[in-house]
Amino acid sequence: MVPARGFALLPIGALVLLAGVALAQALPQGDRIVMRFEVFGFAGLHVVTSRTEIDEVGEHYKIVSDLATRGVTGVVVALTEHNEVRGRLTPDLALPEAFRSDVRRNGVDRHDRVDYGGDGGVDGAASPPPITSVAPAQMRGTVDDLTAYFQLERHLARGGDCTLVVAVYDGRLRYDLHYTDRGEQILSRAGGQRFAGSARVCHMKRVEIAGFPTDATRSEGAQEGTIWYARLTPGDLLLPVRMDLETEIGSVTAYLAELHGRGVDLNLME
Repeated sequence: MVPARGFALLPIGALVLLAGVALAQALPQGDRIVMRFEVFGFAGLHVVTSRTEIDEVGEHYKIVSDLATRGVTGVVVALTEHNEVRGRLTPDLALPEAFRSDVRRNGVDRHDRVDYGGDGGVDGAASPPPITSVAPAQMRGTVDDLTAYFQLERHLARGGDCTLVVAVYDGRLRYDLHYTDRGEQILSRAGGQRFAGSARVCHMKRVEIAGFPTDATRSEGAQEGTIWYARLTPGDLLLPVRMDLETEIGSVTAYLAELHGRGVDLNLME
């Protein structure tokens, strides 16, 4: 899972610092995967810690993502972010029903919600309201960013490649995520992460549609990057193990540090 809006790690798509966050309280205990990512910027500076939890119960799923900036990065962008989505699964797709986002950015709180209708209709609300609005017609047929990465992870697990375009609306921003396949690669240990092995390489590019700043301000989130996916658990998902992303704070690298679920317990870095 990758990026939520803060740094896109990672719909990678889907990210807490808060070890006590519980997932899917409204759902019975089911098929849960818990991941922690550590993100580093220029000169190896530790910039973000994030956590993602994925629950699949029958024909339903729920994803919770939390992240927070670390150390001196918080002087530039002090950010904590909590995103969650619940939806339903079909043989081919993950379809969101309700997305919620709570963000504190440089002392300012922001709350967004999106409800997705079964007919493709979308209803969104944001507080405070965005400066640039998104037309209802532009929202139609979209998914949230957590589901966008979840769809790719399921697609890869079924033998598909990274060639995919997903339309996203998260309550404020409307964009398309263009994924391009870059084949297979053998990763070596790097950045303090102990993972080594084969991974599917996907290039991600965000194409901005509506809701973005009209001035020269660099928009938040990850604009482009490379994500390496590997089969780390049994079941219907390939999971991200490493990401190189271009974000509002510059180039960053995210490493999967910890993974628990489906009979697997991995500790890949401190």
